[in-house]
Amino acid sequence: MADVKMQSRVGLALCSVLFAFLSLGQCSDQVPVVIWSSESSLWQVQDAPALGHVVSGSQLVTYLSSAISNGPRIVLLFLQDKLSLDDFTMYGGAFGNKQDNAFPNLEAALEMAPSSLVLPSVDWHASSAVPALLQEKLETSPVYLEPSTLRQLRLNHSISSLLVLRLPYTTSTQFMSPKEMLSGNDEVIGEVLSILKSQAIPYTAVFTALRPSRVIREVSLAVENLGRSLLQAPPKPAAAPHPPVMYNNSVGPCILLWAENLTMSHVRSGGAPVLFELTSRTFGPGASVSLTDSVCNRTHSRLVLNYGDVEGYKDFKVIFVMNSRRYPVSAQHWFTLDNVEIEYNGLKARFNGSRQIYAPQNYSFHCQSVTSFRNPLLVPFSSSDNATNWRVSFTEFQIQGFNVTGPSFSYASDCAGFFTPGIWMGLLSTLLMVLILTYGLHMLMQLKTMDRFDDPKGASISVPQTE
Repeated sequence: MADVKMQSRVGLALCSVLFAFLSLGQCSDQVPVVIWSSESSLWQVQDAPALGHVVSGSQLVTYLSSAISNGPRIVLLFLQDKLSLDDFTMYGGAFGNKQDNAFPNLEAALEMAPSSLVLPSVDWHASSAVPALLQEKLETSPVYLEPSTLRQLRLNHSISSLLVLRLPYTTSTQFMSPKEMLSGNDEVIGEVLSILKSQAIPYTAVFTALRPSRVIREVSLAVENLGRSLLQAPPKPAAAPHPPVMYNNSVGPCILLWAENLTMSHVRSGGAPVLFELTSRTFGPGASVSLTDSVCNRTHSRLVLNYGDVEGYKDFKVIFVMNSRRYPVSAQHWFTLDNVEIEYNGLKARFNGSRQIYAPQNYSFHCQSVTSFRNPLLVPFSSSDNATNWRVSFTEFQIQGFNVTGPSFSYASDCAGFFTPGIWMGLLSTLLMVLILTYGLHMLMQLKTMDRFDDPKGASISVPQTE
């Protein structure tokens, strides 16, 4: 009887994760929270929230307090950067296709756990406070670790421990698809749980995220005003783009940098790739980057973006090195982005950009996409350089290191050439069709008809072979 109840509870939990997105009228500014434990009877089936209900912060405190007070003293927190119900719906095999399931280890853990609780919709402000809440309830500091270090760690189940594993997430396909990223995170969860199982350590695990990966506003007929509205209502003004990073020396501004997205990924041997989203750290009101080590003069500019400690990397820096030279052929000065360097943990990765990233000294350089892996503009200096383990992607990248007169860029020299591959294909196809048409018209013009015809009543016509 107990097995039947547990199976029904797990089935209800999985269905609530996979199909709660289809519930009526809600705002998707929520994050799922999945909790399971090796101890039984931490929650009852009736404790699970109703489908479509948004769990508030006070309710989340009640659920977690029950797990901590009645469950094991060792708590695992799998903290992903972003997560939404859409991720489970799209990549969780929700429609019976288990081969496309990106969460097999998480699903197996829920099925085998004596106690589990799935909160499909939690206010993301409350979910982002889960690390601080667990730290307060356990009265211990969190320990940030990786699966490789967990094998070497000896845990005492009688002492409270908060183990935090940070998991990356991306909505773009620059480095890997979201499904591949989620599958990698699921493998990390399975590896950690297998380590604890081999050591026979009781635990309570929490899987959640700091913020939603997708924010979709859905219209509810129950609360939406059904009266008339103007069809030609003016759209809301778009948010103003963040200003560029500007470095000032003793004279005034001398370096400008702007990008819509700054993303890097470090592939480590034997571990999941570490994703660095540096946009919010570099631009906007919440920027925390330091430019103190930057320098500039008439022939050399060096922009140093010092982020401090990021994702466990100490003294993380991104450096742009530009030089200006005079070329007699063009009779003017041109600047090149010679190096893009990444410094971390006392190591350095160097990319060469001088072959593709250049512009007249009075101009700025702009490119829609600057990457090191797809149509790369940045290439490692050698095959043995640490840059081979890094992937860099800058979207709507623009930089100017010389002749800066204010907070605005000069005229931009774009990386896109005038004759793109599509234009060349169109020109060649058109030329081929014109040649075929010309040849056909020429053949038609060469056709000649006979000017005399044979009369059966008269003499036969003799046609000389020389004509």
